[in-house]
Amino acid sequence: MIVYHLIEREYKGDIDQSRSFEQQIVELTRLFRGRLTRLIANWIRVGYCQGNFNSDNCAAGGYTLDYGPFGFCEIFDPEFQPWTGGGKHFSFFNQPNAALANFEMFCSALRPLLKDTKEFEEICHGFSDAMQEELDRVWASKLGLETFDAEIFQSLMHLMILTKVDYTIFFRELSQVPESLSGLRNSFYGKVSAELESEWQSWLNRWREQVLSANESDLGAISAKMKQVNPKYTWREWLVVPAYQQAADWDYTLVRELQEVLSQPYEEQSEDVEAKYYRLKPQEYFHTGGISQYSCSS
Repeated sequence: MIVYHLIEREYKGDIDQSRSFEQQIVELTRLFRGRLTRLIANWIRVGYCQGNFNSDNCAAGGYTLDYGPFGFCEIFDPEFQPWTGGGKHFSFFNQPNAALANFEMFCSALRPLLKDTKEFEEICHGFSDAMQEELDRVWASKLGLETFDAEIFQSLMHLMILTKVDYTIFFRELSQVPESLSGLRNSFYGKVSAELESEWQSWLNRWREQVLSANESDLGAISAKMKQVNPKYTWREWLVVPAYQQAADWDYTLVRELQEVLSQPYEEQSEDVEAKYYRLKPQEYFHTGGISQYSCSS
């Protein structure tokens, strides 16, 4: 009954309900895998870390019911985790593995309803490959590439970690397709040594050459396309805290301002908005409880 209800409510337009119940279950599994892998890949695209993967954080409709205790990555760290109790298993870059565990439980709940499980098992065991395809697509789009380049990607991850870059600001500045590090420096939390700067410039040259060759050197088109997948504005807890503190006194000015800014995350917006919301996290907030990290109850 629960499975019938799930199909009726969440997949009615995608699953032919005139087919046998077993065939519907197989198609349900395939569709949920697609929704879940796209969801996780897009979380990583925008720097979002769910923090916890209970079933309400990973609904069978392919969305999240409970958005806590989430956070957006600021200083890039593959092991970023906003929840004090989350550990590495729910960290930023481990979200695909956490999703896999949930998908396997989903499959285990459906398996007893099937007599012939061959196609079903192929879908279940294909999650990791499907997840990797979605991730490769996301990273290629963030980098303005036609196809995923593992060497370019791995070199970039190494440099981002060493330099302590702001995840959102870095990719937005990269969307300008810069020739030098001058624009990218806006996203750096730490100082860059001469040796590291040389590594950055070498990577930038290789990346830029590849991007330009694949797009017939049309800088405007490349930049516009990258800005559609790399948001300029993102949720930052230290900007939200003053808004809900103000709201506690029945003043919703900042809440409404945040709603306006974050409803257009890919737009440039005004100079005043940029100065206020497009900036690095101040040092005093990095180790402040309730701003830099959440407990589950927060």
